[in-house]
Amino acid sequence: MSAGGTGPAETDRGEKSGVRTALAGLTTRGRSFLAAGIAAAVCAYVLGQNDLLRVGLLLAALPLICAAVLFRTRYRVAGSRRLSPARVPAGSEARVHLRMDNVSRLPTGLLMLQDRVPYVLGPRPRFVLDRVEPGGRREVSYRVRSDLRGRYPLGPLQLRLSDPFGMCELTRSFSAYDTLTVVPRVEALATVRFSGEAKGYGDGRQRSLALAGEDDVIPRGYRYGDDLRRVHWRSTARYGELMVRREEQPRRSRCTVLLDTRGIGYEGAGPDSAFEWAVSAAASVLVHMLERGFSVRLLTDTGSSVPGEGSDGFAGGQETADAAGLMMDTLAVIDHSDGTGLSRAYDVLRGGNEGLLIAFLGDLDEDQAATVARMRRRSGGGVAFVLDPDTWVREPTDVPAPGSRHEERLRMLREAGWTALSVPRGGALNELWRRADRERSGLAAVSGEAL
Repeated sequence: MSAGGTGPAETDRGEKSGVRTALAGLTTRGRSFLAAGIAAAVCAYVLGQNDLLRVGLLLAALPLICAAVLFRTRYRVAGSRRLSPARVPAGSEARVHLRMDNVSRLPTGLLMLQDRVPYVLGPRPRFVLDRVEPGGRREVSYRVRSDLRGRYPLGPLQLRLSDPFGMCELTRSFSAYDTLTVVPRVEALATVRFSGEAKGYGDGRQRSLALAGEDDVIPRGYRYGDDLRRVHWRSTARYGELMVRREEQPRRSRCTVLLDTRGIGYEGAGPDSAFEWAVSAAASVLVHMLERGFSVRLLTDTGSSVPGEGSDGFAGGQETADAAGLMMDTLAVIDHSDGTGLSRAYDVLRGGNEGLLIAFLGDLDEDQAATVARMRRRSGGGVAFVLDPDTWVREPTDVPAPGSRHEERLRMLREAGWTALSVPRGGALNELWRRADRERSGLAAVSGEAL
């Protein structure tokens, strides 16, 4: 049997290997027939019963003949797999479509189709396919679901071929894999305006003069929708095509999302843990700010940023969908770091002009709280969501003690200019998001900042 599509089936490795493979494929029924035949032949030899010997030889030969015929069967089968969708949020289902095509001139026998999937996605799917006519195809599908984000391989696809008597079963595997990416859950957020954002044209854009003066204007080619009043006739005559003035250029506001991944900053594991809440919240903010037109960067405590296509590490514009997909793929596999501090992230932010800084932080000691406090000077505005370690490790009914270390860390951040909020166990991000907007608006009103 040969295969295509998702990859060729495993080939024979010599006559000895073929014999071992065929014998290893004997089912319980086949082994029982073989054992009974051998026992009958031995008894017939001892007792001198020729009729019993013939029966024994028939019983022993039947499974061997079935194994040999099945092993020599050469079906040409092509298989393919399609994921719908290939990227799915945690807790949601994806459907896997399998297709088998008989590309030979002979019909197939009974085929048992099996796909290998990780145990976290559910049980291993198995299907029985009836006789497939020459040039025919069969399509089946199954669902997978995971509450844990990550990248999960699907495959290889396996075919189990059986003889009509059920004496032997042989398995052939395709070689190709597909990958299902389970990304963090994303929560829709309300549209708010924090200080530090740009104002003017669009939610995430501001306009700046490129050059002043008619002689210094830099023209560009006309695009559909451009105002005809901006046509630059001198450049049009020079280049022989319609050119427009580029007097005002949209400049996107920047937003950096800082995700603390330090292993010592979080306790617990699983889909309801504090770290998973922080990852999901960071993904929600990244998607929300990209949709608002911001140039966005994901930064971790290790100092690494995603994406890094641009020279400044920010992504947005026409590649918004690609940037969102890249960052979601990164968050799908992100894990705890071995670091103990946030100094590397601070070094990245030392360049300034970072725009709005939104941080999701685990438990902080005094030194790390001071480092985060200094980050505020490098941004136009700062909003920090600090997970309360006490409420995440205790029962939800327990009440944290007043004046705790966690409250002291929040006070340090607020004194440095952060809008710092405590995140209790199971806190709703959208409610915290609105609360941060209200607190930031109140702080700006007291300090006289423009909103």
